[in-house]
Amino acid sequence: MLVDRPIVLSIAGLDPSAGAGLLADIKTFEQHKVYGLGICTAQTLQTESEFLSIRWEKVNDIVTAIEKMLMHYQVRAVKVGIVESLSVLKKIVSTVYSADREIKIIVDPIVASTTGYTFWREAANAEELENILSKVYLLTPNYNEMSALRPGEEKESAKELSRFCNVLLKGGHNMEEPAIDHLFVKGEAERIVPEGVTVHRKHGSGCILSSAIAANLAQGFDLISSCRLAKNYIERFLNSNDSLLGYHC
Repeated sequence: MLVDRPIVLSIAGLDPSAGAGLLADIKTFEQHKVYGLGICTAQTLQTESEFLSIRWEKVNDIVTAIEKMLMHYQVRAVKVGIVESLSVLKKIVSTVYSADREIKIIVDPIVASTTGYTFWREAANAEELENILSKVYLLTPNYNEMSALRPGEEKESAKELSRFCNVLLKGGHNMEEPAIDHLFVKGEAERIVPEGVTVHRKHGSGCILSSAIAANLAQGFDLISSCRLAKNYIERFLNSNDSLLGYHC
């Protein structure tokens, strides 16, 4: 049993380019000095600029793997990435929550890939979504994802959903306040501004931000500090080079 580093579990898809999903999460965990476990939700074929195919893992296999990992390891935080549907997300979250309510669950609701592939084909059911979020510690949507989860003005929707869990509304797709995130906790908002000017867009940046937050929480940082530290990390990642694949440093 590992004792010298906090343990964080990523439940996400396999991206062979390693820019997003499980491989990117594990690289992020290593940089944050936490030990990363991984459970695959989907096998994808993609590069940083093109999405070719996806094969979803069976939900029962995912649930069995979660149960086994949580039985064997003392996991402090779980980051959830791409899932096939809201019903699959519900089973994943319920499995983690039933095993240990102290585990902080961070859900990155990836509705579509940066290369244009849509993962969720059905509209989010409001009642089912609220039931899921009541078991989640943090939701990390961008503006497009927030619109898909709850139609309406994005900040107002994030405020409403923060009745059920904390919500970090990422600002990457907001033209009015570029790169400014808003953290909603029980209806109250706090702005998280970048330290510098972000220059280079990257494949998988949302995955990396949420996994960095999960790692910070596992290290014992409070929520706002975890989000601010993750914001600094993702800025360095975005500016690590001028390609779509970044360096973790």
